[in-house]
Amino acid sequence: MHIEFRHLRTVKAIHEAGGLARAAEMLNITQSALSHQIKGLEERAGVELFVRRSKPMRLSAAGIRLLKLADRILPEIAALEEDFRGLRSGRSGRLHIAIECHACYDWLFPVLEEFRRDWPDVDVDIRPGLSFDALPALVREDVDLVVSSDPEDMPGVVFAPLFDYESVFVASTRNPLSEKPFVVAEDFRDQLLIAYPVERSRLDVFSQLLTPARVEPRGVRHVELTAVILMLVGSNRGVAVLPDWVVREVRYSSDYVTRPLTERGVKRRLYAAARAEDAEKPFMAHFRRLASTLPPRLAREGSTR
Repeated sequence: MHIEFRHLRTVKAIHEAGGLARAAEMLNITQSALSHQIKGLEERAGVELFVRRSKPMRLSAAGIRLLKLADRILPEIAALEEDFRGLRSGRSGRLHIAIECHACYDWLFPVLEEFRRDWPDVDVDIRPGLSFDALPALVREDVDLVVSSDPEDMPGVVFAPLFDYESVFVASTRNPLSEKPFVVAEDFRDQLLIAYPVERSRLDVFSQLLTPARVEPRGVRHVELTAVILMLVGSNRGVAVLPDWVVREVRYSSDYVTRPLTERGVKRRLYAAARAEDAEKPFMAHFRRLASTLPPRLAREGSTR
């Protein structure tokens, strides 16, 4: 037996209308066409679906079973159609994010908080377990956007610039390096470096400064949370290198100093990578706009305090 969605809608309409004329009007078809459809459905089913001798027209026992099926399936179909309309219009979709920049969690959550108010129908998720395999995960469609400071030439992937930032040295005011106007690679040889637990190639202090200079710090302590890194630095338990938007608060604390890395500073750019066919979806473009403006704005607000 082959049952189509229109058959379920027909059974439901006749049950609610109590007769063919009103049901045909509800379905926007002629009464003749509706009668023909019912006859065809009953022939396929091999049973009568309606008790025609009653007024209003009633469902038979077999028809009631079909109505129960309609009540279960039709709302799901309606919801699916609404989802598809949202996808076509760009109002809904999926935004699963992977982050190669560990410190980015400090600005990503405020960005997402603003984003969800404007796009409540977009399914947002952060996939931290994919940070070491983020770009391949993007190609596999496991995630929809990757935050990275290392753009690559990948077919079908677009890297959109978000904002520039500076990696800055952070130390306690009791650390001797606090007296210097800037720090260089050699200054790290006798320092305990407190850093995020990620590959060295993902840490600016190594990729942009220490590794090219072939300098190894006295030791490296891995700490997951930015707040704990700053607490340890403020206690003079080590030094750190963090993005400037992370240290906007401590710049005005008597416990810390921030200094440029080298006389010229180390400046980097953050990118949002997305599949080319998704990059210009309205909600994706809106997320990029928020992500590109919020961290610099926060940094400016911090500088006025």
